[in-house]
Amino acid sequence: MYELKYGCNPNQRPAEIRSASGKLPFKVLNGNPGYINFMDALNSWQLVNELKNAVNMPAAASFKHVSPAGAAIGLPLSEELRKAYFVEDFDLSPLAAAYVRARGADRVSSYGDWAALSHAVDKETALVLKGEVSDGIIAPGYTQEAFEILRQKKGGKYNIIEIDPSYEPGETETRQIFGVEFVQKRNNYVPGAQDLKNIVTENKELSDSAIRDMLLSMITLKYTQSNSVCYVSGGQVIGCGAGQQSRIHCTRLAGDKADIWYLKQHPKILGLKFKKGVGRPERDNSIDLFIRNDVTEYELNMLKDVLEEVPERLTQKDKEEWLKGLKDVTLGSDAFFPFRDNIDRAFRSGVKYIAQAGGSLRDDIVITACNEYKMVMAMTGVRLFHH
Repeated sequence: MYELKYGCNPNQRPAEIRSASGKLPFKVLNGNPGYINFMDALNSWQLVNELKNAVNMPAAASFKHVSPAGAAIGLPLSEELRKAYFVEDFDLSPLAAAYVRARGADRVSSYGDWAALSHAVDKETALVLKGEVSDGIIAPGYTQEAFEILRQKKGGKYNIIEIDPSYEPGETETRQIFGVEFVQKRNNYVPGAQDLKNIVTENKELSDSAIRDMLLSMITLKYTQSNSVCYVSGGQVIGCGAGQQSRIHCTRLAGDKADIWYLKQHPKILGLKFKKGVGRPERDNSIDLFIRNDVTEYELNMLKDVLEEVPERLTQKDKEEWLKGLKDVTLGSDAFFPFRDNIDRAFRSGVKYIAQAGGSLRDDIVITACNEYKMVMAMTGVRLFHH
């Protein structure tokens, strides 16, 4: 049993977590994680552990409110991404690159995140986290140097959890809602290449990188509050739409995030010059304001406080021209698409590959839409709802 300060909210006392059987599968090495911290930690650990095993590469996730703001594998970063993620001067191990990519999907949403790493945390990863606003981290281990770096965060109160990587929970899980106990088989199905064999479109050319990104999308969706849709490019989530009642709203939300992710690599954005002493969170918020259309005069004036000079902002035409370069994106959905509007919206954000469960009465209409855009779509037959 681990006693908590309170539950989801301060008025929810007492609060504690217990193991369903045996001892708890983790150690709190530093800090005092809360109820939501543990929910983020345990969900994010499952994601990165499954992703690591699926692609045989280091994996990372950045969680907020029990859904991933981003997830990624440890591929090298381009110079543009290094600049967009503020890590130009960092030495990046594969594990550090995975976390930088995971946090880079939506840096505004990742503010105060919970970090999850698939491997023992090294010095390079700890140094990246040192400069970020983060609530805590879960990993199967830490080098002594990495631990000493991390434990100094937040005045020595940074939450550090070490998970037992060999731990496997039982087949059955329970939860209570309003005094009623729910019991079900734990969702221990891990998406794999076997789920991508049913390609229903005319275009059936599925590259190894597309397969990798499809698996990344499916495993990410498995731990994202439903309804959910995510866009993936180059081994990282670039837009995640979670917890929407309508699937088209998921697709729009995730697509808008993917567009912003790509716009942040525009030369004008990369060329913004910040005043000395402006931190990463302020930079993230300023770049977001600079890109968005729906900003107030007050918000635009805020840019003057952080930028040496405020250049002319991107026009809608500038954005449309730049976004034409966003290509070969993968889209994952945790359940079927009921209408073709999802496909139409996905195409606007460079989607070429789609992994979705299938099973809609309008599957034929959705397939036709994919064929019009020369997309490759696999119907997995696997629903990935998470609540």
